[in-house]
Amino acid sequence: MSEYFGKEVPKLGFGFMRLPKKQQTTDIEQVKLMVDRFMEAGFTYFDTAFVYEGSEDAIKEALVDRYPREAYQLATKINAFKMAPNEKAAKNQFYTSLERTGAGYFDFYLLHALMENNYTQYDTYHLWNFAKEQKEKGLIKHLGFSFHAGPEMLDKLLTEHPDMDFVQLQINYADWENPSVTSRANYEVARKHGKSIVVMEPVKGGTLADPPAEVKKLLLDYHPDMSCASWAIRFAASLDGIITVLSGMSNMEQMEDNLSYMKDFHPLGDEEQKIIQQAQRMLGNSSTIPCTACRYCTEGCPKQIPIPEIFSAVNKQLGNGLAAEAVSSYEKAVTGKGRASDCIECRQCERVCPQHIPIINDLKQCAALLEQPERTF
Repeated sequence: MSEYFGKEVPKLGFGFMRLPKKQQTTDIEQVKLMVDRFMEAGFTYFDTAFVYEGSEDAIKEALVDRYPREAYQLATKINAFKMAPNEKAAKNQFYTSLERTGAGYFDFYLLHALMENNYTQYDTYHLWNFAKEQKEKGLIKHLGFSFHAGPEMLDKLLTEHPDMDFVQLQINYADWENPSVTSRANYEVARKHGKSIVVMEPVKGGTLADPPAEVKKLLLDYHPDMSCASWAIRFAASLDGIITVLSGMSNMEQMEDNLSYMKDFHPLGDEEQKIIQQAQRMLGNSSTIPCTACRYCTEGCPKQIPIPEIFSAVNKQLGNGLAAEAVSSYEKAVTGKGRASDCIECRQCERVCPQHIPIINDLKQCAALLEQPERTF
């Protein structure tokens, strides 16, 4: 447990970004079962966002309509660059979120996904002051922002906005020293400013649940009965100043795995920290593409290229040497959609990628590897 403004918050949060699907829609009955299991185990923090398609509606049906309001903490976000053509549209996201969730107020409210190429839009639309006004009205309890840039910019924002209660950061052991993500440096800046932290992407979009073969062997040799995902979530939860660690659980199996080690959470010990350091060194030499499948890149793609699915497919080859499986996964992913070689290099995907992945070049690599199945790997 962590204590935030006098209220205990369990160290595991339920991220509503990657919900289970039934055909093309959210499997709401499965979501209800997962919410019930999560609450039954004593966990109470739920995270959604205006731009997560169907997520706020699912929160209402699976959580808000079925539990007393004081039984949980709910977080959602306002976004100044997706579905926000003007200031009025951006501010209306707040009222729409209130209506869609039916929650009455938000325990945690965030300015969403601040990066170098969009943070000024939050000033242009006056969203910092707008959010503070809603907090003064009691419609927001704790105000913060989620962040996908470097420590210099984070220091600037926290200096300019010292009244932010918390910050949401991407923290995982693979990105701890990654110069594109700067997990450690961002964490240290937030703590320097005295801010508590909500952790996002602790398993790096599922990548650390199924890491490259040598990393998987290292972790399983030490703890045969512990999942690879458990190492990632416990790494983040072991840091000082953490409110909760979000996990975007997509099925009951993931839920049960997370509950198995977070219900009675123990921080990583000294020997476990050394194992993590070995894993970090191994991942430093990994050629896999660090995609977290947030899907920001796919909206607006003129060729409808399923970029996350393509990267997931090629990582089977790059990370684990599974060439035939990579090609098979690729062909399944692009059926009826754009292929990697269809990319016209408009770069809209790169402009919105929180991981700062060189998507255009990586798609060329995918095309070379996966669109030539006759090639000898």
